[in-house]
Amino acid sequence: MAGWFRPLVFGAVFAAATAWAAIGAIPYALMNVAMDRLGQGGVNRMSYGNLATPARQPVVRPSPDLAYSSCPYDLSAGPLAIDVTPVAGRYSSLSVFDAATDVIFVRNDVEAGGKPYRIVVARDGQAVPAGAEVVRTDHDRGIALIRLLLKDPAEIGELDAARRESSCAAVTNRK
Repeated sequence: MAGWFRPLVFGAVFAAATAWAAIGAIPYALMNVAMDRLGQGGVNRMSYGNLATPARQPVVRPSPDLAYSSCPYDLSAGPLAIDVTPVAGRYSSLSVFDAATDVIFVRNDVEAGGKPYRIVVARDGQAVPAGAEVVRTDHDRGIALIRLLLKDPAEIGELDAARRESSCAAVTNRK
């Protein structure tokens, strides 16, 4: 029995360390995959995705009645401004996720009073425009995701121009 004790303890410690490392790394790996799949327009630029179909599912279990717009961001060069223009009479929401896949900000059209709004996503210490609504994060990278509810998938044509009024871009220093 004594001959099995040390390998058993070593195996348990190794398994615990491996599990701890995997749990710490998996969210970042998943965010990298999501940024690659959703960032067809590039980083710090809004992409206006096509509707999900059984053949086209850029994320796990997308809803076929939602039009997704996404902005993979990188704050290493400075803050990011996200401008959201809700589509009248339609549910929409903005969710901002950090590199660890944590939700750091959420607002829907009802909370916004149906009016356009801007948030600035920034790291601690980054300068932001005076009076801006600021969302601070501990990570340089992440994804902002806007969802627009459709009553019928065929509506995407008539609502596409309205959803493209929402955008994201790096904040520039204006004097």
